[in-house]
Amino acid sequence: MLDLGLPEIDGLTVLGMWRKEGRKFPVLVLTARDSWSDKVAGLDAGADDYLAKPFQTEELIARLRALIRRASGNSSAELIAGDVRLDTRSGRVTRAGEPVKLTAQEYKLLSYLLHHKGKVVSRTELIEHIYDQDFDRDSNTIEVFVTRIRKKLGPDVITTIRGLGYSLNEPA
Repeated sequence: MLDLGLPEIDGLTVLGMWRKEGRKFPVLVLTARDSWSDKVAGLDAGADDYLAKPFQTEELIARLRALIRRASGNSSAELIAGDVRLDTRSGRVTRAGEPVKLTAQEYKLLSYLLHHKGKVVSRTELIEHIYDQDFDRDSNTIEVFVTRIRKKLGPDVITTIRGLGYSLNEPA
């Protein structure tokens, strides 16, 4: 998120520098400037979305979810691997159409793996995504969550890549 009214330098200038440097991360402009010409200028400068204040928190969150989906190659609110579906709007997870109850941490882990489907995700990366910075990195909780998810969704969903991490499969 980028505010256009920064104290030292204008937000559009910052955005322009980011894009000139080749930075491709998604940018949501969040500002009090609400004229159509400000919106056009922001989008033309390289913003992926533009939201003027005042706004509803739910709209901001929905826009951020959409940016994250698109940045990871997903256009739908559903993340899918075979018959496993995770709906990012409702928080529902199903396998073969049947609902699966996951804890908040299991959901975060599965969601992260679905966003990185086909890639090996390290244990450290999962810990950084799920926990605060002061979490004990020597803990085996990631392994516990993976085991629980396998029990709930089937052993074929997540593969352990020895010494590297985990990979989400397309279960049959």
